[in-house]
Amino acid sequence: MALFKKRTAGKPGEWYYCLEHKTVEEGPDCPGKDRFGPYASREEAQRAMDTAAERNLQWENDPRWHDAPAGRNPDES
Repeated sequence: MALFKKRTAGKPGEWYYCLEHKTVEEGPDCPGKDRFGPYASREEAQRAMDTAAERNLQWENDPRWHDAPAGRNPDES
């Protein structure tokens, strides 16, 4: 008995960005490992890579996520 039921057809109005094909899809056409989403609109899905880049930049510059003590450069040994 499977724990998770594999959904083969998407729902109308669910948008995904496929990382492999670099396209926007309505419904999950590609495997979950190859996509971002779901998004509420096609436009949001089209901006998926920009959104990810913005969030990565915020994360990289967030002092709460760095292991180095305050005032110490993590590149120094």
